[in-house]
Amino acid sequence: MPLANRAAAEFLGTFWLVFGGCGSAVLAAGFPGLGIGFVGVSLAFGLTVLTMAYAIGHVSGCHLNPAVTLGLVVGKRFPARELPVYVIAQVLGAIAAAGVLYFIASGKSGFDVHQGFASNGYAEHSPGGYCMSSALVAEVVLTFAFLFIILGATDERAPKGFAPLAIGLGLTLIHLIGIPVTNLSVNPARSTGPALFAGGWAITQLWLFWVAPLVGAALAGVVYPMIAHDKKA
Repeated sequence: MPLANRAAAEFLGTFWLVFGGCGSAVLAAGFPGLGIGFVGVSLAFGLTVLTMAYAIGHVSGCHLNPAVTLGLVVGKRFPARELPVYVIAQVLGAIAAAGVLYFIASGKSGFDVHQGFASNGYAEHSPGGYCMSSALVAEVVLTFAFLFIILGATDERAPKGFAPLAIGLGLTLIHLIGIPVTNLSVNPARSTGPALFAGGWAITQLWLFWVAPLVGAALAGVVYPMIAHDKKA
């Protein structure tokens, strides 16, 4: 498959992840008595990956996340030379999704993008008031777990056809754990799109949501082959 086609698939897939996941948080989570809450938002993120894994997994691998692409590079599952193209496509898809979501959300009276716009944050911008060190450790550990699931579920020795289910449910689970801490990122592209529109503190804190997921993903790319005796690594 040509790289341009795969990059286009990553753009559209990441658009769907951010629009579906962050859109559920911005548009559907806050209705008193009717909102979907943390559980609903967690399911929304998991469902975006699950649905896109079946839609474009055979086209681009359905990374949708710079950390995933890096982890696959470290784990010898993806060529390093294609990493920049995938990351650019993913970030642009996330920004485009955030732009469409902003347009829709701003149609409601009283909407204030600076209140968060599903951005990731720590300290006073953590949903549960967690400090920077807690946020950093949570993002590293949860990204590590997510990449470990991906590497295991897509191992050629794993049961065939079930990888999207494992990965989508894995993303749901880590959101259930991490939303109270940081609104959960584990995905630098997902963090960048909303932050560019929220501005201010969201931009200032964005560094953590690049550094921590990339570190966690790289660690998983090293550890999984050691444990699983992955011959590709």
